Amino acid sequence: MLRAPTLAAAALLATSAFAQDAVQTDGDKYKVILENECVRVLDYHDLPGEKTHQHKHPPFVLYALSPFKRTLTLPDGKVLTRQFKEGDVMWSEEQTHVGENIGQTPTHVVIMELKKSSGGCTK
Repeated sequence: MLRAPTLAAAALLATSAFAQDAVQTDGDKYKVILENECVRVLDYHDLPGEKTHQHKHPPFVLYALSPFKRTLTLPDGKVLTRQFKEGDVMWSEEQTHVGENIGQTPTHVVIMELKKSSGGCTK
């Protein structure tokens, strides 16, 4: 018989492992602007107070097109607060989260998600 902490850990891992793609969970906010065998580039917009569903990103680079402030809630319940100025750039390893715009301005970013590629990347 599994104990409550073991069940909670298993549920957390399952939630993270099966988190969906951001474009599927929040297609009203994410738009694919380029995709090939090496990278997928997303344009993301939201308004103050808006929140995403839980979703997963592979390793990515984020470029801020506008200033914004948001929280990211990770599957373990940890909450990260992020604030960006226009032109800020950030690298992130693979991540599952729920994002919420807690600032006074819309979020507008370009996200470049890296894909695992066995060959050289072209075009």
